[in-house]
Amino acid sequence: MGVVDEFKTFIMKGNVVDMAVGIVIGLAFSAVVTALVADLITPLIGIPGHLNFAGWSWTFNNSTFQQGLFINAVISFLLIALVVFFLIVKPMNKLNERAAAKKPKAAPTTKDCPYCLSEIPIKATRCKYCTSELKAN
Repeated sequence: MGVVDEFKTFIMKGNVVDMAVGIVIGLAFSAVVTALVADLITPLIGIPGHLNFAGWSWTFNNSTFQQGLFINAVISFLLIALVVFFLIVKPMNKLNERAAAKKPKAAPTTKDCPYCLSEIPIKATRCKYCTSELKAN
């Protein structure tokens, strides 16, 4: 197999394609949330005191520090985290809980030694820790 064929096989793997799609969708989603924060949320926060975070800046030694843009970025991050948590993480956790509840419980493979309370295989007739003889179940 040549290097080109090997590269084609690598690129066509499902996880590589899924990751690329996820990154593209994530970037587009980030742009939407950033616009939401900058154009809608930040002005709403600024209404009571007529604040405009984007315009907040100060200059020191010919360097401009734009703390307002930083505040917008923090608000954007928090909103993205909230949206991801409530629209992706919480529903996925619920789905996983439902799937786990439907799975039959596996039979136990270990038991506790009645003498030393160590965990031992369920078929053991003698404890490997305290060497006590165990009654057959």
